[in-house]
Amino acid sequence: MKASFDAGAASARTGQGTARIPVDLGDVRRRARSAFLGLALGDALGAPVEFMTADEIRAQHGLLREMVGGGWLRLRPGQVTDDTEMSLCLARAIDAASGFDLRTVADRFAEWLRGGPVDVGNTVRRGIRRYLHEGTLAGPPADGDAGNGAAMRMVPVALATLGNGPLLAQLAVQQARVTHHHLLSDTASVHVGLLLHLAVTGHSLSRLRAASDALAAVHPGFRIEGYRGLATGYVVDTLRTVLHHFHRTRGFEECLVAVVNQGGDADTTGAIAGALAGAYYGPEELPARWLRKLAPALRAEIERLADRMVDLSPLARGEGVL
Repeated sequence: MKASFDAGAASARTGQGTARIPVDLGDVRRRARSAFLGLALGDALGAPVEFMTADEIRAQHGLLREMVGGGWLRLRPGQVTDDTEMSLCLARAIDAASGFDLRTVADRFAEWLRGGPVDVGNTVRRGIRRYLHEGTLAGPPADGDAGNGAAMRMVPVALATLGNGPLLAQLAVQQARVTHHHLLSDTASVHVGLLLHLAVTGHSLSRLRAASDALAAVHPGFRIEGYRGLATGYVVDTLRTVLHHFHRTRGFEECLVAVVNQGGDADTTGAIAGALAGAYYGPEELPARWLRKLAPALRAEIERLADRMVDLSPLARGEGVL
């Protein structure tokens, strides 16, 4: 990848070590595709109930478990939003550069914004506009930047850095700060990437839980225990929602249904949960009826780009450490 990094500092942030372990690259590719598709499925399932409360969802849909479309964005069933679209921007940029080039990423974000996306968060919009006007690849630190708009697009970065936790940490923060410059955003983005690394390479649920518990030991706000049902766009609430339901359910569909029915920022909690559950449970658990709702061209591009990200990764090149 096109980046230098401080391996010691980044390893401390991710909690990953340097011992090599055997990995089945065929299984990694399957799980990578499932993670990227899971992102899109969670986005499409949750977007129609974004900003609704759990009680409002229950009154309108009972238990939402189908791709219904509608909502405040008036979406088609299976239509994705900014969570998937910004992830695709990152993946296309990495693909085009055959590695990670931050300006290429920012240019893709800018092109996307100019195209009039169906939805865009205020912090994301502000960050991309700053780039368009100033050409700067990071804004100044800001208290208002602790939203989930950087963590939601971590799938391509995680896949393209498989096998190298220090590189993951560096690039997660770089892409985040194009739009979000806040410690909590940085922390959540790196942690989502770490969990994806672990899940895509076949680690156990207890290993993923241990990683999140280690994060909470340093940043207690992310603690899974004591979850109070807040599913807002604040990245701490987002990550706690995802992890609470991921660890209390035992399947991809069960996890996503639980997450999106929590309401709030349901497209983003759904997208992150879908990526994580997709990576962990694998493609066999992705509901066929949900996959059929995705546009065929979108599904094909997601699968191609997932494979491409893995092929570019240190793991696939035989340079990975896990």
